[in-house]
Amino acid sequence: MSDNVYRVTEIVGSSTTSTDDAIKTAIARANKSLRNVDWFEVIETRGHVENGELAHFQVTLKVGFKLED
Repeated sequence: MSDNVYRVTEIVGSSTTSTDDAIKTAIARANKSLRNVDWFEVIETRGHVENGELAHFQVTLKVGFKLED
């Protein structure tokens, strides 16, 4: 295994369906802008309530991507 160096950035994904969908949405979007995305960590989960009903989920992620030489 070679030594790697990563950069970490925070992103927030949202979904009206689930926290899993919010994560998938965030990672899919990150992959459009970042190369070498290798891992993520959920650091916060929250939601939005409208009229007493769950409106949507928000998930804050740390995303790690490998720096190129």
